[in-house]
Amino acid sequence: MLRQGNEQAFAYLYDNYSKALAGIIHSYAESTEETEDILQTCFLKIWNNFSQYDPSKSRLYTWMMNIVRNACIDYTRSKSYKNQAKNRPIENIVYDINSKQVHYDNHDHIGLDTLLNKLQKDHQLVIKMAYFDGLTHEELSKELNMPLGTVKTKIRQAIMSLREMMR
Repeated sequence: MLRQGNEQAFAYLYDNYSKALAGIIHSYAESTEETEDILQTCFLKIWNNFSQYDPSKSRLYTWMMNIVRNACIDYTRSKSYKNQAKNRPIENIVYDINSKQVHYDNHDHIGLDTLLNKLQKDHQLVIKMAYFDGLTHEELSKELNMPLGTVKTKIRQAIMSLREMMR
């Protein structure tokens, strides 16, 4: 129904996924307003690009989460974000760090932590760092002191394990 531009289907999608996606965005954004702006941008991308979604490649939530993750990375790399971060009082920075730690587990209402805990420890680590902390493969490679190919292999193996668990 979404492929035909059905607004009711889109409203259903928004009602059921917006809170989970906003939780991911909040770990990147500086304020509730920025979270809402990024979420709106992401849902516009989802609406406009839904014809590109291929259910054989990933689940709908995973596809939407990747759109959100990429939008968050773009946001944190933007000039306005960097300028804003330079000009904030220290009190706000400490508060933001604490509030982000509290909201880190917002994704768990869909049972993702239960599935992740079933993975091997190294697979858990790469998935959390890549998808929840937003690190690129190259950043993961440097952070874990691991060859880039090994990082990509571990992520691919972890995703395949998660797919098997979800069947």
